[in-house]
Amino acid sequence: MAKKVVATLKKEGANKQYARVIKAVKSEKSGSYSYREEMVPVDMVKETLAK
Repeated sequence: MAKKVVATLKKEGANKQYARVIKAVKSEKSGSYSYREEMVPVDMVKETLAK
């Protein structure tokens, strides 16, 4: 059984909190929706969603 690799975004001395932003993006070719995930700092969530 394979082990899952977990990446950490936390660095020593940095106490920033992150949020996962998931957006639905419509494909121009097929018209279907796909989802795009981003990890952004909590204070930049509104700017990321406004794009």
